[in-house]
Amino acid sequence: MRIVAATIAAVLALILVGAALIYSDSDYPGADKPHWPMMAWLLNEARYRSIRAHAAGITEPAGLDDPARIVAGVAHYSAHCAVCHGGPGVERGDLAEGLYPRPPNLTNSVKLYTPAELFWIVKHGIRMTGMPSWGRP
Repeated sequence: MRIVAATIAAVLALILVGAALIYSDSDYPGADKPHWPMMAWLLNEARYRSIRAHAAGITEPAGLDDPARIVAGVAHYSAHCAVCHGGPGVERGDLAEGLYPRPPNLTNSVKLYTPAELFWIVKHGIRMTGMPSWGRP
């Protein structure tokens, strides 16, 4: 009985803290200031874990090493991605400076995500980051 009461009390406390944060206007919603460090950690951790969970068990399409597809990919990246992510010898565009979180340098993303996870991100996008879904509905 004590465990149930403690669980209910903990859930109610979390609801009250959440409501206090929502209704106190203490969280600045603008993209020109970063999140509080704890909030940034929480959001990043949730995003990483969610991507890993949703990408588990999928594989990137076969044939991505085909030279014709690589050329098409470079053209697509140049037209649609480089403005935010930059590229070899290409700085990010002004648009990327105003986004929060800033679009990552994809050289570093290869270290954080598996190819399947990167495929999932490109296909589905990431909500509230400016990263669109490039997959077909």
